[in-house]
Amino acid sequence: MRVCALAFAVAAAISTAHVGASQPASPVQNTGFDSNLRGVSVSAMGAGKHALWISGSRGIVARSLDEGRSWQQLKIDGAADFDFRDVEGFGAAVAYVMSSGDGEQSRVYKTTDGGKSWTLQYTNKRPGYFLDSLVCESPARCFALSDPVEGKFLLLSTNDGQHWRELPRDKMPAALPTEGAFAASGTSIALCNNDIYFGTGGPAARVFHSADHGRSWTVVETPMASGNASSGIFSIACHGRFLVAVGGDYKEPAKPNQAAIYSQDSGATWHLAAQQPGGYRSAVAFLSGRRCVAVGTNGSDISNDAGVHWRHLDTFNLNAIGVRAGASCAVGPKGTVVPVSQQSQSH
Repeated sequence: MRVCALAFAVAAAISTAHVGASQPASPVQNTGFDSNLRGVSVSAMGAGKHALWISGSRGIVARSLDEGRSWQQLKIDGAADFDFRDVEGFGAAVAYVMSSGDGEQSRVYKTTDGGKSWTLQYTNKRPGYFLDSLVCESPARCFALSDPVEGKFLLLSTNDGQHWRELPRDKMPAALPTEGAFAASGTSIALCNNDIYFGTGGPAARVFHSADHGRSWTVVETPMASGNASSGIFSIACHGRFLVAVGGDYKEPAKPNQAAIYSQDSGATWHLAAQQPGGYRSAVAFLSGRRCVAVGTNGSDISNDAGVHWRHLDTFNLNAIGVRAGASCAVGPKGTVVPVSQQSQSH
């Protein structure tokens, strides 16, 4: 399997790669973009190669076709000041990118020619509309999550990769006053086959679940930190019946209490991790089997048992991590990228 650049501890969780003496001391790279990067996507291109897509503030969207050694900035007309919080790439040519902001600042764009041109596919002027997260199960089928509009969370979907529609909300539980989702890493929503999960924060940290692709919903309260506008569930990931969610309070990033929860029954019940990560975490992803990794402002943590116990790994300041096809890439502030390595070194 391919792994992140050597010395990044997440690599050890993806494979049993051994750190070679000839490898650089630190895997952290700077893309040169003056951007707080929060969107990242890893996509297989065949022959063991990957396309890396990243996005962030100041209208930055970029692509690498050489495992992160070089980056091509991609221009979206009229979007130089947008905050692109999420990106979903498919190979070298196709990608969706999502901006966050009030009303028309929240948008979904798509490219089918490697970023040479972009089509604005969706935006909205309704009060409360604010996109938090984008997730795709194929190049044609995607979902996007908005903060509550008229008292309920809003889910958008496309089944053809071109036209977006609002999912019906008659069976969506009402949002609590001031409840919202977080756009810190573009991972507050997750897909597992026909199941959709998304996490919230504010007055309570809740997980909404649909088992029928968004036609009906249930919601459960979790023991994640909550009670103010800066706390709650920031990221959720699933692997079969196992789910993991991370978050906490981003204004108290070193506070290790109530920053990770897990479920072993498809989200019906949630429990605090027996051993918590090292503080607030903005993103979580499953690597292989029950192994998962969480990243945040004061470091990264690894779990080998689907989020029950966490072990602190490093102190890299990262916002998000993307995992696909045995490869991963993490991004952070000031143009920081921890890219996929060119070669695994298994011993």
